[in-house]
Amino acid sequence: MKAVKGFAAFWYDFIVGDDWVVAMGVVIALAGTAGLARAGVPTWALWPCAVAAVLGYSLLRAGRGRAPAAAPARTPTGGPEHPGGPPGR
Repeated sequence: MKAVKGFAAFWYDFIVGDDWVVAMGVVIALAGTAGLARAGVPTWALWPCAVAAVLGYSLLRAGRGRAPAAAPARTPTGGPEHPGGPPGR
C-alpha cells in the first residue's frame, strides 16, 4: 500500500506541481478540444489561446501582492557633508 501511495503522490506532484490552477487549465483545454473535435469544429486555435490565457492568469496571480524589492541601504561614503571622508576634502 505504501508503494501505491508513493506512486500516486509522485504523479500528483508531477502533474499538478506547485500550481493547481495551471493543471486545471490544461484539463479544461483538453476537454474543450475533445468536445469541439466531436462537434466537427477545427480545434487548431484552442491550444494557443488556452496557453496564453493560463500563462497570463498564472503570471498575474504570481505578481499580485508583491512589492518590488527594496534597494539595499547605502552607507555614507564621506565627503564635505560627512566628516571622516577621504583625505584631501
